[in-house]
Amino acid sequence: MAMGGGGAEVFTDINITPLTDVFLVLLVIMILIAPLIDKSELKIKPPETYHAKKENARTKSIMIDVSKEGQIAINGKTLQDTSPAGIQTKLQEVINSIGVKDVPVTVNADGDCKQKDVVHIMTACSQSGISKMRVATVQTKNY
Repeated sequence: MAMGGGGAEVFTDINITPLTDVFLVLLVIMILIAPLIDKSELKIKPPETYHAKKENARTKSIMIDVSKEGQIAINGKTLQDTSPAGIQTKLQEVINSIGVKDVPVTVNADGDCKQKDVVHIMTACSQSGISKMRVATVQTKNY
């Protein structure tokens, strides 16, 4: 008759219940926070300047305006196609009419416009071979 405490076996299985609980809590937190995050646009406030040199009127340049609503105008003419390909096509037409390949481009973007519109313009300028690009700022009162 053997006496012994053979009833206690070592538990070797992994208990994943606490891990599952942590993941479920993280999932609930992400579901609650996700609607609060606005991923569609960047909130960037353009800089303001107090002193700026006026551009020489004889210098050939391209002016691109971006409105708050996303309308884009090149040298005062509003574009119907505001996709990067449409912007690039219009830029090529303007560059060919000016006759200078590396003409400077000035982007006048509304402070409340979506930054993706400005990025589309920069992409189109880069693909058109334009290397001189600047973003204009608003001149404010001197204090």
